[in-house]
This record gives sequence, C-alpha cells and structure tokens, in this order.
Amino acid sequence: MTSSSTVLSGAGLGAAFLVVLGLALPLAPVQADSAAQALPPPALDTPQTSSRSQTTVFAGGCFWGVQGVFEHVKGVTLAVSGYTGGHVAKPDYEQVSAGKTGHAESVRVTFDPTQVSYGTLLRIFFSVALDPTQKDRQGPDTGTQYRSALFVSGPEQERVAKAYVAQLEAAHAFSRPIVTRIDKAGPFYPAEAYHQDYLERNSDEAYIATNDLPKVRALQSLFPQNWQATPVTVGKLTSDD
Repeated sequence: MTSSSTVLSGAGLGAAFLVVLGLALPLAPVQADSAAQALPPPALDTPQTSSRSQTTVFAGGCFWGVQGVFEHVKGVTLAVSGYTGGHVAKPDYEQVSAGKTGHAESVRVTFDPTQVSYGTLLRIFFSVALDPTQKDRQGPDTGTQYRSALFVSGPEQERVAKAYVAQLEAAHAFSRPIVTRIDKAGPFYPAEAYHQDYLERNSDEAYIATNDLPKVRALQSLFPQNWQATPVTVGKLTSDD
C-alpha cells in the first residue's frame, strides 16, 4: 500500500510501474465482489448480554481496507488502524514497513456486544476482509507486517476464535488451509493520522478502488443486517489513544 505522504512500497511500486509503462492491467484484489462469500455463523459465540464496551484486534494485510470494513459494521463504535504484535515500542510506519519490528498492520475494533457479537465480527472478517489462506501477505502486499492474525482480548475471545477457525476448516470453507494466527493481545500503537479513515478519504485512489472498496461492497451485500451506511470514523487521534 502507499499514500502521497509515504514512500512507495508493495502495491504502490507496482501501480506506479504500470502507470509509467502506460499499461491498463489492474492489480488483483484480495477479494473481488464475486469471490466473497458469507461464511456460516459461528457455532460457538460470546453472549450478547454484557453492556460494557469490548475491544479486539484484527490483522489482515493493509490496514486501510480492514479499517474501512469495520467502520461500516453496525455495533462497532471505533476502528483504529495501528501496529501490534512486535518487539519495538511505539514504532512508526517506516519501521513497520521494513518488516523488522515484528509488528503487523492491524485494526483495533471497539464494539458494543449488545449490538454485534465477537463471533459476528469474526464471520465478517473471514468472509470479506481478507484471504485467510495467504501467509505473510495479502494480495499485492508482502511481508510479515501483512500477516493474518487475531489478537484476542481474554480467554473468551480466544475460545471463540479457535472454535470458529476449526469450524471453517472442518467445513472446508476455503480450498487451502487457513493460516490466520491467534495471539493474545499486546500493546497496540495507533498509526499516524494520515492512515486513519484512509479508505473513506481516498475512495478514488487506484489501490483503494481495486483492493479495498470491493470488501466494503461485499459487506453491504452479504451482511445487510450488520451494515451501517455512515461509517464510524476516527477523526483526530490524541496521544493517549
């Protein structure tokens, strides 16, 4: 992924190369609308009785698209792009992009469990947000920083996550094994302000139109009951977020 404020890498270099050559070959999206499928609901889920806000972290390639999806999920109150799973405190985008800090581009999702369950978030994530069979990459972006992972908050989320991955594997929901990791949540560092709400602010950008907007359209068409047309955007982050 790339932006006008960052150094070109991954998909950005590929797209720039094609533009220079005058070729009209689109970069392959992670999930095209026609390829996305509504996976079965989880057999094991968290109860929707608690009224206290909960958080969880998803990693599935470039965080622009993952954040864009969850900002449109009813019951999600905040989705923040950031970095987690690494060994360097307060990393910046350039450090994470180099693939040497151990962090994954990820999205911290805060949600109201009375409106949407953790299991439903998992179902949406695996259905439209990524290809969970791609190891250390998603579409045009490669490296451990683009790995697929669930960073769970507490034993209940861990139990539901493991059960759902096992359920999908047993049902042969994908033609290849699921490589999504399940790790305990650790420190989460919000990404720079220019990365927040990137899909909403740059919907006409070629990378977003090719790789990420199909995910949002798939959410709307496959999960209308969970769709909210007005996204819950981050706006300006403070240093305490």
